[in-house]
Amino acid sequence: MPATLRFVRLLLLTAAMSLTASFAGAAENDEQKAILVTGATSGIGLHIAERLAQEGFYVYAGARKQQDIDRLNAMENIEAIRLDVTVQDDIDAAVAHVEKSGRGLWGLINNAGVFIGGPVTDVSIEETAWLFDVNVFGVYRVTQAFAPLIIESQGRMSSIGSISGIGSTRFFSQYSMSKHAIEAFTDSLALEMERFGVFVSVIEPGNYDTEITASAWKRMREKGYFDEGSLYAEDMQAFMARPGDRSQYKKPDEVADAALHAMSSDAPKRRYMTVPNEGEARWAIGSMIQELAELNDWQAYSFSREELIAMLDEAMAGEGD
Repeated sequence: MPATLRFVRLLLLTAAMSLTASFAGAAENDEQKAILVTGATSGIGLHIAERLAQEGFYVYAGARKQQDIDRLNAMENIEAIRLDVTVQDDIDAAVAHVEKSGRGLWGLINNAGVFIGGPVTDVSIEETAWLFDVNVFGVYRVTQAFAPLIIESQGRMSSIGSISGIGSTRFFSQYSMSKHAIEAFTDSLALEMERFGVFVSVIEPGNYDTEITASAWKRMREKGYFDEGSLYAEDMQAFMARPGDRSQYKKPDEVADAALHAMSSDAPKRRYMTVPNEGEARWAIGSMIQELAELNDWQAYSFSREELIAMLDEAMAGEGD
């Protein structure tokens, strides 16, 4: 056989082997869908990351500190990514890393979040802006950056809201405002993503055993929220006297269950309320009913009780479908 012909055949064989390996790699990546979870170092984020990994997903776990990155990297099916949702360079680098890895991205769970609380008359604009930078604009930045990958896979997007975004109480305005924003964000994003076959949801937890309160109490003391000159000084003393330790609450297993359903079900829900007891469920649903009653009371086209019940029946029938 002429040397030239042998060389051509060798090139063709090499190309065929390379193409076969490429298809095999693509098939392997297709079998294991990848999901990014922001704020995955502890609490709800860590629970979600661990649960998804146990169920066979490949989890990109967002973290800020090197010790957390090392700890997450030691877990099966989890790869840590340095990701501060307030830093655009971190987000851009995370997108580039996921693209380079070649797995694509099936799901995004915006979990990173913080808490502060206090009277509107006392909490500074700067502190409130910091909270919004994480809880709202962080979600917006990350979603915007990873949307092309999710659209390409016709995958899923979910954000962690809170029952405090459904109803609020005193000293919760800052946090509740940020989580209420996620409600509107979810509804608009869901409608925008429909044409691409992407499902969007929000998970709204109640009180679970996480470190969010301990971190908040520490920051609030350091930043001088405990101001003796406040009009609410005694109230704030009682508010911050509550223990930062939340071990009396359940682990956020139901939240992880909701995240798994949102990422894997053929019929994911728009909203998942996850609460540890009936009392919190009654408070959240009751808050919605109270708002409904208030909206209906002072307007030109108020609906009767029977009409409202008919609307509720229709909505519940639609959920059943």
